[in-house]
Amino acid sequence: MSIFDGRRLAAEKLALDWEGIRRGDYSDKYFVNIARLLRKLADQGYRYGGSHGRLPADLAQQARVGDAYVEMQWFTRRPGVTVVAGTDVALAILRGATGFWEGGQFIPTAESLQVWAVEDGDVVTYHGDPRDVQPVLRVRGRYRDFGPLETITLGYLTRASRIATNTYQILQASRGKPVLFFPARFDLPDVQPLDGYAYALGVQRYNHDFGTAVQPFISTDAQGAWWDARGGGTTAHAYLACFLGDIPEAMLAFARTLPPEIPRIALVDFNNDCVGDTLRVLEAMFAEYRRLKDAGKPDEAARFRLFGVRLDTSGDLRDRSLKPLGDPKLDLGVNPRLVWQVREALDHAWEQWALPPEWRAEARRYCQEVKIVVSGGFKPEKIRRFEQLQVPVDFYGVGSWFYDNHGPTNTDFTADVVRIRLGEQWYDLAKVGRRACDNPRLRRVW
Repeated sequence: MSIFDGRRLAAEKLALDWEGIRRGDYSDKYFVNIARLLRKLADQGYRYGGSHGRLPADLAQQARVGDAYVEMQWFTRRPGVTVVAGTDVALAILRGATGFWEGGQFIPTAESLQVWAVEDGDVVTYHGDPRDVQPVLRVRGRYRDFGPLETITLGYLTRASRIATNTYQILQASRGKPVLFFPARFDLPDVQPLDGYAYALGVQRYNHDFGTAVQPFISTDAQGAWWDARGGGTTAHAYLACFLGDIPEAMLAFARTLPPEIPRIALVDFNNDCVGDTLRVLEAMFAEYRRLKDAGKPDEAARFRLFGVRLDTSGDLRDRSLKPLGDPKLDLGVNPRLVWQVREALDHAWEQWALPPEWRAEARRYCQEVKIVVSGGFKPEKIRRFEQLQVPVDFYGVGSWFYDNHGPTNTDFTADVVRIRLGEQWYDLAKVGRRACDNPRLRRVW
């Protein structure tokens, strides 16, 4: 997360298929073919011999096409602000795979490039004019050496920046309430390190801009591989099925067995009775907590502190604790009224317990400190509605929406050759509708 810690990702952390990248296995074939063609033209000593080029004839005759030196810029046209991620990977690929093959040996030529880049976590803005973009990467060098890397560098920039920007926007919707990163099951395992890294960048950018200290929460260790973080998680519906749907018994076993640093979050929608199962879990966990405290075992008692309950009701179900009221569609899935009822149940559960006077204050704190986590179909629109209604949610769990890439969330990157060098001079030569652009955040890398 270089804008925040002043460092770039080390290439060895990325675990890339360097041999395949250098061979062009991941590049669009036309880039690979073009590089081969230009190499052959260079070997033949070919010079430009056409008559329809866009430069004056006396300049055009200097063009050694096979060894063309160009300036290329990478940019996105996502509307508004984009949180940039993936530049470190793109730079590592340029440094490690720029060059050509000769006699079965790869000849690296990255040091001959001139490279400028923004840092991961920087932002760029697009106002709708493709002639006025903010490049995140600029490269000058012999085109055939780095041209085939366009495909893979664009891919990393596009995906990582999409997830970083979507993370930023969903935190804006949640007003800074933590958002759990749950999309791993919706894509290939190989992308998890990049995705988790991009998510963390989005969280850090939000903290940077809004002066907050939101913590990132990932679900797999692989998502934290590039930034030395570990995945977290608690119970699943399958775990509850192993306990025959007995959520209190499942949570007691969880608390007794797993280390106390793992938050005890009960998944309470398995029986479609979020309020009822919340109360049952709460009472069972507190009873064990109290027993161990009374026995002089505070460390063991800490295992039974219930951190939170998670509501994940299916979008086509109405929880049995909700009586029909108004439009029945409003009561489907995880909805505001259900969350309010769970919060009410949590806050007042202690009042129904037979407690000695010295335990009543602690019991009240125990209940009222339990957090509410919601998941299942959450995206910015739904989160904004919950926040506008001041629904008492503490954490939002979000899955596949992090990958959303259409309309206002389309973060596709592209790259253009915008200048060509003849002799020692650079000449503008972008395709019509594009031009060389600047970005004050670009810094010379090498």
